[in-house]
Amino acid sequence: MSDIAAPAGTTRPGGSFIKTNLRQYGMLLSLLAIMTFFEIATGGTLLRPLNLTNLVLQNSYIVIMALGMLLVIVTGNIDLSVGSAAGFIGALAAVMIVNYHVPIFIAAIVCLIAGGLIGAAQGYWVAYFNIPSFIVTLSGMLVLKGGMLAILGGQSVGPFPVIFQRLSSGFLPEFINNQNEFHISSLLLGVIAALGMVYLNVRNRARTLSHGIDAEPPAFFFVKNVLMVTVITGLTFLIVSHRGLPNVLAIMTVLICIYAFVTNRTTVGRQIYAVGGNKNAAKLSGIRTERLTFLTFVNMGVLAGLAGLVFAARLNTATPKAGLGFELDVIAACFIGGASAYGGVGMVTGAVIGAFIMGVMNNGMSILGVGIDYQQMIKGLVLLGAVCVDVYNQKR
Repeated sequence: MSDIAAPAGTTRPGGSFIKTNLRQYGMLLSLLAIMTFFEIATGGTLLRPLNLTNLVLQNSYIVIMALGMLLVIVTGNIDLSVGSAAGFIGALAAVMIVNYHVPIFIAAIVCLIAGGLIGAAQGYWVAYFNIPSFIVTLSGMLVLKGGMLAILGGQSVGPFPVIFQRLSSGFLPEFINNQNEFHISSLLLGVIAALGMVYLNVRNRARTLSHGIDAEPPAFFFVKNVLMVTVITGLTFLIVSHRGLPNVLAIMTVLICIYAFVTNRTTVGRQIYAVGGNKNAAKLSGIRTERLTFLTFVNMGVLAGLAGLVFAARLNTATPKAGLGFELDVIAACFIGGASAYGGVGMVTGAVIGAFIMGVMNNGMSILGVGIDYQQMIKGLVLLGAVCVDVYNQKR
């Protein structure tokens, strides 16, 4: 009968497995479909090396903030202030570095600490006074916008020193000398990363089977990993064909690995999901729900600070309008990537995929000459569709 579970330690038929895990793989397939569509529609412009590099640079700060926003959403909260926080931190960095000539390393540390304090100030009211996060962070957004205008005096501040600009616009150095100026070491890094992911997938599958839990069918697992290596190696080859791997891509990769490990392999990660799943039950089981909620906002503030530094470095200036609308793209990335509006559900890889879905759509529509008005309408409909799917799954 179809409703009888497969015996422990066995794998289910491919169709059944895909149906059960459609949410997990659906977004990845959607990203590939969207990229294929825009690659054809733009006449091959989307996957050109220069455009791929720009795509990474344009979405780096969204991906960075989406990692923090995911944890906030998983706990059942929201943070509307991340765009203003990123703009405020960028302004703070500009004033310290450009106006007061503070050493870049010290200024960066101060900015990250300031971001953490911003998150702590908001998380304190949400976690310990149970004030809705929507209200607290909306207030924070207004305060930070005013603070940014005050710091900048209503004017743009820049340019930054070249070394600071390299945070966003720089590229990893080449360690293998060659006459063709092709970045071989950068390509090797991409291949090593792809093979490392395959190794981790094999280990995870073996661990899953050893615990008597259903795993992916062997054929599906093999095809998935072959496609993953092919896609990652191919995209790496295209990107390094331009000028190499961007520094910010390395930063993003490290952060993604850290947050994937924390959410999947640590006690703190499991407790965060427990808080979002059922806060009262989590509290009764001994989890310090207030502290975890508070720390997710602190973490969000730090990542918003880092995103602010990256964005300021990319623009080479801090402007009073920096960060405008970032919170919408960040929140949309998490929901499109499978996070639940009810809390307790969401994956790091899903948030990253959601961020790149938004990025590819923005980039592709811009290449096609679609007006910003229609771009906003289309993105709004995509977000609404993602939330509708989540509500439908909750009701099943």
